[in-house]
Amino acid sequence: MKHNRGNSTCSLDLSRRRLLKATVITAGTATALALLGGKPSPSFGGTKKGDGETRLLIGGYKFDRTAALVDGSIEIAGYNVQFEESGIGDLNTHVFSGPQTLDVTEIGLHPYMLAFANEGFRQYALLPVFPLRTFRHKSVFIRNDRGIEKPQDLRGKRVATAGYSSTSLTWIRGIFKDEYGVAPDEIEWVISGKDSSAKEAGKISRQENILPEGVAISMGPEGRDESDLLESGEVDACFHAAEPRAYRQGHPNIRRLFTDYRSVEQRYFAKTGIFPIMHAVAIKRTLVESNPEIIRAVFAAYSQAKHVAYDYLAKLAPLMDSLPWIGQGFEETKKLMGDNFYSYGITPNRKPLETLFRYSHEQGLCSRNLQIEEIFAPGSIELTEP
Repeated sequence: MKHNRGNSTCSLDLSRRRLLKATVITAGTATALALLGGKPSPSFGGTKKGDGETRLLIGGYKFDRTAALVDGSIEIAGYNVQFEESGIGDLNTHVFSGPQTLDVTEIGLHPYMLAFANEGFRQYALLPVFPLRTFRHKSVFIRNDRGIEKPQDLRGKRVATAGYSSTSLTWIRGIFKDEYGVAPDEIEWVISGKDSSAKEAGKISRQENILPEGVAISMGPEGRDESDLLESGEVDACFHAAEPRAYRQGHPNIRRLFTDYRSVEQRYFAKTGIFPIMHAVAIKRTLVESNPEIIRAVFAAYSQAKHVAYDYLAKLAPLMDSLPWIGQGFEETKKLMGDNFYSYGITPNRKPLETLFRYSHEQGLCSRNLQIEEIFAPGSIELTEP
């Protein structure tokens, strides 16, 4: 997400966004992005309903790559876009068991897969837009008094997790098996009912806590989170999507397994070409059925918003953000992963998608190995970015 900046920066950023929005209104998004030096996506306008606009309710996080869509700098022609900022837990609940009033929403990729394969969920289809991706070697935390120095040392150890079948945990277990030969059934898992990094006690959703057969799994003591278990020494390690409280607070006996995780994750990408996907975007199937062109309009809007973020990283972030080498980090990332390293569309993402499908089935979570063509909206498979 963007960092909070001082008044002068906020003023500059606001002026920039106003310029972009004004240009969008008068000349169109593609022209606005061209004036700013960014890459415009194709101009796939939505379909107007008569002389007015149809409301389109979108839910998700305000990442740097979605901010221009959230604040209205990027528009979808023919639609009055209303964006509701929300967390992934609430978004998943809204879609799977809630009112389903969101037309388009960010969603956990693996929870969607589980609902589709195991529960027959069909109300929403996916678009090949991936608002959140992150490498996962950073997500393994250990006690430094248990003789754990490498991934293979986790065999036979007790590992705490907040839930079991979230997207992040499924990725970590799959990477450990593929890259280090450590299978899930070689570890004893302890599942906490709470997440120390989550707000308001952090309940675990149904799709995040599917437990497979053939793996040693026990439930942690009621009322205690994964960090409590790690701090007390009841477990030897913790797999965590963010950071357990004990690590954030600097507990002397707790560290990351991969201390130089950046180098490890860069080598992983260089070897596999995989940038793990955490979240996707889902759209109501009834909306696609009534207006098939909307998938192109929504895809283009997310792509255009991302290119605004790229433009900021290239031109303003080195001056406006606090990290002293953010510009160098951006250049190094492009050198390793390509200019459009946060790619949307199926073609550049088929491998990470099919890898997660395989991990889920191999780990006994999805009832079958899903196929890309069945879970993405009809007509979205061929969507590409410029």
